[in-house]
Amino acid sequence: MDQPTVGILHPGSMGAAVAACAATNAAEVLWCETGRSTASVERAAQFGLTPVATLAELLDCSDIVISLCPPAAAEDLGRDVAGHRFVGVYVEANAISPTRAQRIAALLEPDATVVDGGVVGSPPVGGKTPTLYLSGPADATERIEALFAGTAVRTAVLGTEIGKASALKLSYASFQKTSRVLVALAVGMAREHGVDQELIEVASRRSDSYLSEPQYVAKAAARAWRWGPELEEAADTLAAAGLPPEMLRAAASTLARWNDVKDDDELTLTDALDRLAQP
Repeated sequence: MDQPTVGILHPGSMGAAVAACAATNAAEVLWCETGRSTASVERAAQFGLTPVATLAELLDCSDIVISLCPPAAAEDLGRDVAGHRFVGVYVEANAISPTRAQRIAALLEPDATVVDGGVVGSPPVGGKTPTLYLSGPADATERIEALFAGTAVRTAVLGTEIGKASALKLSYASFQKTSRVLVALAVGMAREHGVDQELIEVASRRSDSYLSEPQYVAKAAARAWRWGPELEEAADTLAAAGLPPEMLRAAASTLARWNDVKDDDELTLTDALDRLAQP
């Protein structure tokens, strides 16, 4: 199969790294620089992505488009792409509910072939190897598997039904992200009473306890701007299944207290807990 031209919407920390992996088996990886931040421009250049001036140009030139953006923007972005009558393979890889993934597919079909995707794991840099779960038409998922073959992005196909990959992503995120929020609350409570080190010691006697590694709270705080919307999507998915969504909505509300420290890798545990205590 000829090497495809790939478009990435939009190159955030995950999207740029995933796009760089796709470049291994692609003729070229494009991104649209119009309206993007200086950080996005620098990130795209770092990963060797090719800038184009407009979304229309990106879509006209791309055989495969991968959408990796904040959850709130996913549907509007899909609608913009649909408006240009894109006719290639559209990978909806955002952390959104299965229902929203299906709505986006309905916007794009029958012009485009839609693949539902969900990335589980950290961006593929520094030896990390996330898995891109896929569901959708077999011929299209095979093309995405080939695109990432031999790269740090592993792929796994869950079937042909749009929504399965999104469901798996949010099911995992529900535990992974909410558990970090619970650690922050537990350590914050213990710190208020001067027993935070004792709490960590108790937790460290148990295996696989996030509570014994509270330093991760600062990383969670820096990612709260992305994690909160993911958990809202997961809460919607729980509600659609007749399951109670309140715990995930509460976790999302807690994460919102950290929205002003977006991607701050210098944040400390003390800073994160202090911010959490301020409404």
